[in-house]
Amino acid sequence: MQTQPVDARRLLPSTLGLTAASALAPILWGTTYLVTTELLPPDRPMTASVLRAVPAGLLLLLIAPGIPSKGWRLKTAALGLLNIGLFFPMLFVAAYRLPGGIAAVVGSAQPLVIVAISVIFGWGRTRPIQVGWAAMAVVGVALTAVSGTIRLDAIGLAAAVIGAVSMATGVALTKRWGVPPHTSPLNSTAWQLLVGGIVITPLIPIVDDGPWAIDIKAVVGYAWLALVGGALAYSLWFRGARALPTTNVTLLGVLSPVTAAVIGWVVLGQNMTGIQCIGFGIALIGSIAGQFVTTRPPRHGPEAGPTE
Repeated sequence: MQTQPVDARRLLPSTLGLTAASALAPILWGTTYLVTTELLPPDRPMTASVLRAVPAGLLLLLIAPGIPSKGWRLKTAALGLLNIGLFFPMLFVAAYRLPGGIAAVVGSAQPLVIVAISVIFGWGRTRPIQVGWAAMAVVGVALTAVSGTIRLDAIGLAAAVIGAVSMATGVALTKRWGVPPHTSPLNSTAWQLLVGGIVITPLIPIVDDGPWAIDIKAVVGYAWLALVGGALAYSLWFRGARALPTTNVTLLGVLSPVTAAVIGWVVLGQNMTGIQCIGFGIALIGSIAGQFVTTRPPRHGPEAGPTE
């Protein structure tokens, strides 16, 4: 039986579709600020994190039931800690203690962290043009998000850096490890969300001090965070993280703060200056152009692991 050659042109629509689906995740995450400020009880960031992660994980577990095999349980727990359990708390600490622009800029630097990880561990050879597009995206986010007098808080800045490194490392390892054989990717995503939610739960009485008030708006807000911002967004994100080059995937992350800025302008009536509009365009160009750059294979050959 002869194997028909694969036409590379047939792969392009599939890659573009996967990239577009992955881009939807940070766009959905960009609605988090609006949902949190307009629908949720104030000063309960850890509660929001847990209610975003655990219900989403349980829903995906119902769709794709199963327990990770013995060889994958520690890996799944590590990914859950990096992508959810550590990232969520650091994200909220940074958001509360830093100007939104600074937090967004640090978060958008994840592609540069991926470049550093790839160089340190030899997980692919990053091209200079990738670094250039990533830096361009960071500059665009900075122009879009920063406003007023810049005030730096040491704890907030440290939290933003830890969160960026945590998520970037999680994405790199998600690509590196993939999923267990004969296991649905949704199952791996489910367990990451559950592990992360369990890790965050003890922080609720320590960090949250706002009133616990549930009304119809709060129910709608938590449902949106769990079903759309949690189950749907993370399923799309991790699917892209496993199939696309890691730097390309993290470049898509700049769409989250850009989306938040656009929503603030359109829905909340927040004004966007000319500089912010320019930054919006620069961030989009950097993010989109970075998708057309291919990562070089590792210097040490296939045994170092796949990079594409």
